[in-house]
Amino acid sequence: MEMQNDFDRLLFFEHARKTAEATYAVNPQDTDNLTRWGGALLELSQFQSIPDSKKMIQDAISKLEEALSLNPSKHDALWCLGNAHTSHAFLTSDQDEARVYFDKATGYFQQAIAEDPSNELYAKSLEVAAKAPQLHREIHQQAAAAAEPATSSRAKSTKKKTNKKGSDLKYDIFGWIILAVGVVAWVGFAKSNMPTPPPPPPR
Repeated sequence: MEMQNDFDRLLFFEHARKTAEATYAVNPQDTDNLTRWGGALLELSQFQSIPDSKKMIQDAISKLEEALSLNPSKHDALWCLGNAHTSHAFLTSDQDEARVYFDKATGYFQQAIAEDPSNELYAKSLEVAAKAPQLHREIHQQAAAAAEPATSSRAKSTKKKTNKKGSDLKYDIFGWIILAVGVVAWVGFAKSNMPTPPPPPPR
């Protein structure tokens, strides 16, 4: 069932990406479309290998920055950009390099909150961003420990458990970020493709 859901999501966001690309060709100034495009790319990035995922996240960042160049106070683009930098950080093993992305993410989440202070999702994202560097450190330490050669069958069994635990944690965090962006992108995409309501009947 989970594989079917993943496949459905992949199809949905690939369709959203293609639709956004076509819309951009007609109207490159549409900031909602650019934000949806960035969100779709961010969603699709989780289905790629790490190098391809990073490239897709960079493409998402480019689209979101373009939206912000047209409307600097667009809070959903700011929020998506924070998620894109967080995602990139978790895919980066170097602590110092990851910290740069986490700091950028925090800045974008703060700007999103400044533009829309009542948004609970933005506040939650900022809260998670504060814990993200510690979680990143733990994930990559566990991955490094799991990569060390095992000297006995017991060590091998511990290695598998540690690796699975670290991997599960990584995907939990990455999944939460992607899910949140996906929901926003999906709602935005659905709104943009809604048929126009019929005019009210004459009185």
